[in-house]
This record gives sequence, C-alpha cells and structure tokens, in this order.
Amino acid sequence: QVQLVESGGGLVQAGGSLRLSCAASGSIHLLVTMGWARQAPGKQREQVAAISKTGATHYGDSVKGRFTISRDNAKDTWYLEMNSLKPEDSAIYYCNGGYPMNPMALLEYHFWGQGTQVAVSS
Repeated sequence: QVQLVESGGGLVQAGGSLRLSCAASGSIHLLVTMGWARQAPGKQREQVAAISKTGATHYGDSVKGRFTISRDNAKDTWYLEMNSLKPEDSAIYYCNGGYPMNPMALLEYHFWGQGTQVAVSS
C-alpha cells in the first residue's frame, strides 16, 4: 500500500502564495499519476491538478495559470505551488495518487492523504 502525507497548508491573504507538499511512502511503484484535490465546505471535492511520471500535467479550469504541480521522483514527493490565491481557493487540500485512466477523474485515484487546510482571507 501507499501512505501519503501532506504539509504546507495555512492562512494567507488574497493574492498571496502557498506551497503544498505530499510525501509518499510504501509501494511507490503504484503511483503512476499524482495529484491534488480539494474540498470546500458545502461543495463537492474536485481534482485541481495532476502530474504523470513522465511529467505531463493537467489542471482544472479554476486554477489554470495560477497553480503549478511538480514532482521530485528522487524524494517521492510532489508539490502544488499556488499563486494569486483567492478566497474561493479556501478548502481542505488532499494529495492523491494511483493509476487513473483519466488523471482529472477524482474517483479513479487509489490513494489519498489526510488533507491540509488552506484558508485565504479577503
């Protein structure tokens, strides 16, 4: 199995930046694709970004141009750099991984972290 641990959440003002990290351990070879999802209070969880082992990236429309996903294979860690944050970006952010057919299909991910809170004040 795979264990995922997020870090880097916190409180930031609108327009600011945060960097989230996700460290993986266990059966790393199962992590063909890694990603980030988020869930705001009262809203459905959504996949915001994904990156494959080859480095191909995918983004949700709401974060395109502001968020960047990257990975460090040597450290079994991937990141979400979030810039120009808006209050509507406030949510619990989860890292996820696995071998989804569609990297932006939330339900196809096999492994999930516990989540880290991001709050953006206006």
